[in-house]
Amino acid sequence: MAGSDRDLVLALRAELAALDPSRDCDREAEQAGLEPGTRWRDATLARLAVRLARHDVPRDATARAPFEWSTRADHCRMAWLRGRFLARGSLSITNGQTHLEIVIPVDEAAALVRGLAESGMPAGYRVRRGMGVLTWKSAELVSLVLRRLGAGGSLLELEARQVARSLRGELNRVLNAESANLSRTVAASFRQLEAIGELADDGRLAKEPLRVREVAAARRETPEATIGELAERLSLHRSAVQRALERIERLARA
Repeated sequence: MAGSDRDLVLALRAELAALDPSRDCDREAEQAGLEPGTRWRDATLARLAVRLARHDVPRDATARAPFEWSTRADHCRMAWLRGRFLARGSLSITNGQTHLEIVIPVDEAAALVRGLAESGMPAGYRVRRGMGVLTWKSAELVSLVLRRLGAGGSLLELEARQVARSLRGELNRVLNAESANLSRTVAASFRQLEAIGELADDGRLAKEPLRVREVAAARRETPEATIGELAERLSLHRSAVQRALERIERLARA
């Protein structure tokens, strides 16, 4: 991943980690999502854990129970998922391809995959080294997930880059197609001019119908013209010009 892309991912993670849930239930849910974490050497994540712990989060039996996606409000679900992403998630935007992953215990997987689909954020799922891995590969879905987790400015920058890359890719495809078309036009024109010269030299061109001779003359005068441009110049259908040029080449090969 390029340095600028890496910086953007770090900025997005920092933005999510800086969110301060206003509800106690959301703080408890995000704390639950952070465990079990693997990034406690990450200063941003460590500060988040300390900040959440400073709040007077309820410690009753319900709060200590494992997080249950199906019974919680949507804002609690997003807070929990945000914690999971920060603690065990990754985002890659290498080469214009967007890929979001969150690692979860296998025993959470089935219910969570169903819950995400019902919430409009369907995720792929596989098992890797004994852990479940949720994946989102569609740029639209990744943006949706990050937006619902609370991403703002960093997500706008990510989406702007995705649009710019898409436009560059489309422009490159158009330019490549135009270049290929131009190459084909030049090659065809060269063949046709050689054929017209050969038929003119041995007198066969003069024996051809008027339309064929008109097309041949127009090709000699404008060797760079496309079939469509020749047809417009001669007030003929494109297919008629194409047939005349094909006849000229066929006669020259005979």
